[in-house]
Amino acid sequence: MKTVSFAVPCYNSAEYMDKCIESLVVLGDDVEVIIVDDGSLKDDTPAKADQWEREHPGKVRAIHQENGGHGAAVNAGLAAARGRYFKVVDSDDWLDAAAMEPIMRYLRRQAELKEPTDLVIANYVYEKVHEGARTIMHYKNVFPEGREFGWGDVGRFGPSQYLLMHSVIYRTELLRDMGLELPRHCFYVDNIFVYEPLPHVQTMRYFDEDMYRYFIGREDQSVNETVMMGRVDQQLRVTRQMIDAVDVMAIEEKRLRHYLQNYLSMMMCICSVFLRMRNTPEDEQKLADIWAYLKAADLSLYRRIRSNALNVGTNLPTDLGRRVGLGGYHIAQKLFKFN
Repeated sequence: MKTVSFAVPCYNSAEYMDKCIESLVVLGDDVEVIIVDDGSLKDDTPAKADQWEREHPGKVRAIHQENGGHGAAVNAGLAAARGRYFKVVDSDDWLDAAAMEPIMRYLRRQAELKEPTDLVIANYVYEKVHEGARTIMHYKNVFPEGREFGWGDVGRFGPSQYLLMHSVIYRTELLRDMGLELPRHCFYVDNIFVYEPLPHVQTMRYFDEDMYRYFIGREDQSVNETVMMGRVDQQLRVTRQMIDAVDVMAIEEKRLRHYLQNYLSMMMCICSVFLRMRNTPEDEQKLADIWAYLKAADLSLYRRIRSNALNVGTNLPTDLGRRVGLGGYHIAQKLFKFN
């Protein structure tokens, strides 16, 4: 069995995918890199994927499929994975070799254990290459270091310290046993990937290593503000699936329940912000509908999320309230360096 399967979703990624894949193949003969060509037609992504497979037989595999979006590519990677652990690395991002050394040593040791760690966590870095700037997102104040731990050992997350796809390495069988499947033709499914499995996680290990380098700056990137406004319906779709997938208030572990509640608050805040940015009567109705959806699903959870400071601020009534809420969002954007 391989130690880690790295899935690399690629869609017209020829310009930058090589840097990503190079950062993975150097990690050892016990890793596999699954390049998922998700119906690329505009460049030579399919040929590049096949070339990587030819040059690294047994380590790199190329999968070609009809376009199904990021979620479909992750699903294909998970279905094909032969590693004990599974990590998604987007084709414009990369992993830091030095940071991966202690992480890979730990993952290799799990082969000796009857019950390997469910989730390994490390830092990620916003690489704003065009600005010559970087922002490290760490969890030093949240997780204990140097040992395996459970939810009872987790501290308080700061306002920008959500676990993202970039920071997690899941045990493959955990994802398969829970039946994780991401929606097709939909952006922002990384939120589902990192949220839905958490109630199934019993054991974790944190490394204060800057593992994942997250490239920020392409105009067509899914986290670009203008792009997010245009794809708000997909954000709503993802948020509805997250509401349906986890019965947050039924979770007995207090710290996990609190974290999931805050994560869902953040998702509702994002929906509110971008619908109010668009500011049409149709968008106001969509905003009312998503809040009604949450209320119908779980009234107690709705009340907690609606009263969360994030959502109080971004859902102030009247046009003045809308402008105040959006102003607060843009201040937070500058403070925490996202997008």
